[in-house]
Amino acid sequence: MLRNVENHLSPRTAAFFDLDKTVIAKSSTLTFSKSFYQGGLINRRAVLRTAYSQFVFLAGGADHDQMERMRKYLSALCRGWNVQQVKEIVAETLHDLIDPIIYDEAATLIEDHHAAGRDVVIVSTSGAEVVEPIGELLGADRVVATRMVVGDDGCFTGEVEYYAYGPTKAEAVRELAASEGYDLARCYAYSDSVTDIPMLEAVGHPHAVNPDRALRREALTREWPILDFHRPVRLKQRFPAFSVPPRPALVAAAAIGAAAATAGLVWYASRRRSTVA
Repeated sequence: MLRNVENHLSPRTAAFFDLDKTVIAKSSTLTFSKSFYQGGLINRRAVLRTAYSQFVFLAGGADHDQMERMRKYLSALCRGWNVQQVKEIVAETLHDLIDPIIYDEAATLIEDHHAAGRDVVIVSTSGAEVVEPIGELLGADRVVATRMVVGDDGCFTGEVEYYAYGPTKAEAVRELAASEGYDLARCYAYSDSVTDIPMLEAVGHPHAVNPDRALRREALTREWPILDFHRPVRLKQRFPAFSVPPRPALVAAAAIGAAAATAGLVWYASRRRSTVA
């Protein structure tokens, strides 16, 4: 437990959290697939594929090639989506979908880091219209996420402006450290995926949370702590009077993009190809 409040005269510190399978028990984007279907953004076939992909994601996550295919497919999938409609759908369903799948262990860690005087930053490959509200729900101080280009008509153009993935996450962490005065040697980072090794390497206290097999091997080799989060809990159960996040979120790296079915369709297609091969 992180109970010692840091000396405010010393350099500032932060705890950087990946989101999916680190703070919440499922994929943030895939979780909204049914809501996006009901809003007319994706079809029934896509919903079925995301259900399969949620299983694949929970079983082992996605490797580098799958994530790259995700990025390419993302641009085609959400081209023409109205950004305001996406945000409204997420806002309407956020508590029902995300609140029940927040890991109790992660919520406790966030509380402990805040108690120790550290900022909490969510760093996710998902898009901001999904990640920003979740960050606010969790009381995060900042959010870094994927963003896509929005046209003059208020719709996604299909172009990816910023992809928060792999080395790009580490760059964002270093940029925040420079702008906010964080001492990275005293900062913490948490992730479940081997693709986040650059982010974990950027801080002095990296942690593997529910790691995939590749990250588990790396964590054991490097003697990084390995944490097992397995107790999803509603925030209302932790805070009986809960109605709004205990801390306001200050969204730093604003990001717009990431469709609910993106990862699903890409992982499904890639696994199908592997099976056929």
